Amino acid sequence: MKRVLFLFLCLFAVQLQAQTYAEKLGFPKGSKVLILHIDDVGMSFDSNKGAIEAIENGVANSLSMMMPCPWISGFLPYLKANPETDAGLHLTLTSEWSQYRWGPLAGKPEVPGLVDNEGALWPSVAKTAGNASPDEIESEIRAQLDRSRTMGWEPTHLDSHMGTLFARPDYLERYIKVGMEEGIPVMFPGGHNSMIMKTTANSALDIKMTTAIGQKLWNAGLPVLDDLHNVSYDWKGEDRLTKNDLQVYKTEQYMKTIDDLEPGITMVIMHCTWPTEVFKEITDSGKTREGDMLAMTDPKFKAYLEQENIILTTWRELKNRRDQIK
Repeated sequence: MKRVLFLFLCLFAVQLQAQTYAEKLGFPKGSKVLILHIDDVGMSFDSNKGAIEAIENGVANSLSMMMPCPWISGFLPYLKANPETDAGLHLTLTSEWSQYRWGPLAGKPEVPGLVDNEGALWPSVAKTAGNASPDEIESEIRAQLDRSRTMGWEPTHLDSHMGTLFARPDYLERYIKVGMEEGIPVMFPGGHNSMIMKTTANSALDIKMTTAIGQKLWNAGLPVLDDLHNVSYDWKGEDRLTKNDLQVYKTEQYMKTIDDLEPGITMVIMHCTWPTEVFKEITDSGKTREGDMLAMTDPKFKAYLEQENIILTTWRELKNRRDQIK
């Protein structure tokens, strides 16, 4: 009898371990649950316009904002008019464009290791990781959170511009710490991580570590992602395409890669932009970003999501669901 009970408990433990975070949050077993998430809002006028287009006239349903950037104030009227927007902070610790730059909100005296010889944030993740202390990283995270709250906006989540907060274990620790202390969900793949492990080159992530951090976040009362889809910025060949062909290409790429996802909650990261003639003076990624916007507004993509019974969710909904679980 004891042996039977022991085997039953072992089987139950295995079943619990195999349960996705989507299931833990009450979504149907085996379902694909997506957050269609737009990065870089507030970076430029074009970024704001593209994000609004992808949400208002498309299927994108979440975004994150770059608090140090010049056009963040330009997005505030939209937030005030749409207070249920799923809008988090794209925690920004680099300033990567050569002629369009921004500095830390904490100020150089507070975070000197985050500042380059132009007075801006470092232009690369490697430069930031080689110069900034974890205390400076945490100070800047909190300064960006403070600006959001000063603007009257409580962010629905935190994530990391260019993945800088994943560059060093002590940076990651501070990122997780702030999220747990403030009760704000953080973008972190703590589940099966099937796609992110396959697609992230030279990643410091390993499944044992991500599982442990995912459980830590869950125990702190925060929702957790099962996986991350972060490949659209690497799709090449857009420059030679017409606008119609660009939409077809990007939509097909999204459908193909979403087909490959395992069940669970996956955050799909994209950069939706409506590039004007000025945007090319910032970056040559205008076509890539325009393609993301066109895919999100493509009726074919919306029909695909419906036909495949894919569930769309937001960080706001995930936190509400997590709050209902004791």
